[in-house]
Parts: sequence; C-alpha cells; structure tokens
Amino acid sequence: QARLVESGGGSVQSGGSLRLSCAASAHTFSNYLMGWFRQAPGKQREGVAVIDMDGGTTYADSVKGRFTISQDNAKNTLYLQMNSLKPEDTSMYTCAAARPYYSGAYYLNNPQLTRYWGQGTQVTVSS
Repeated sequence: QARLVESGGGSVQSGGSLRLSCAASAHTFSNYLMGWFRQAPGKQREGVAVIDMDGGTTYADSVKGRFTISQDNAKNTLYLQMNSLKPEDTSMYTCAAARPYYSGAYYLNNPQLTRYWGQGTQVTVSS
C-alpha cells in the first residue's frame, strides 16, 4: 500500500521559516505530479505548490517568492521550504500525488485529481 507521510510542521512566529517533508513508501512517485495542499478550518482546500516529472514548478499566487517545492527522487521525498511565513499561512498542509495526465497549474487548482494523500501536518504562524 503506497503511503505518504509528512513531517516538519509546527508553530513559528510571523517571518519565520519551516521545512515540510513528505516521505513516500511502498511506491515510487517519480512518475507522478507531486503537490502540497492546505486547508484551514472552515475553508476550502487550496493548492500551494506542484512539481512535475521534469522538475517544473507551479505556485499559488499567495506563496510565490516565499515557498519552494522540491523533490529528491533518490530519497523518494518531497519538500516544501516555507520562508517569510504569515499568520494567514496557518493551516493543515498535506502532500499529494496525482497521475501525470495534467499540467501542474491544472492540478494545483483541482486537488480532487489526487490519487494518494498524506495524513497532513499542522503549521501555525503567530503574529
């Protein structure tokens, strides 16, 4: 059974940084679109960043210039480096994988295309 397991969440002050990791097991995700999504209580799930098989990246406007998605295929691990964090970034962050049939931008805006979800890791940013 393929699994995605996130780590690295926590509580930071505004302006701080966190690095999220998503370790994949029982499956190689190098041939998938990989992404980070987030959902705050009472809000819809939104795409944060997606990386495709060629290493191309797509970001939500709200995180451009602050967040960086990357992937280490040798370690089967996905990362999200988050800098200059703001209170509005507070959310449950979840990594996900989708079949590579779509563009990164399309997947970013259509999380229902996800085939595999992680369990999520909480990020809390205080002002």
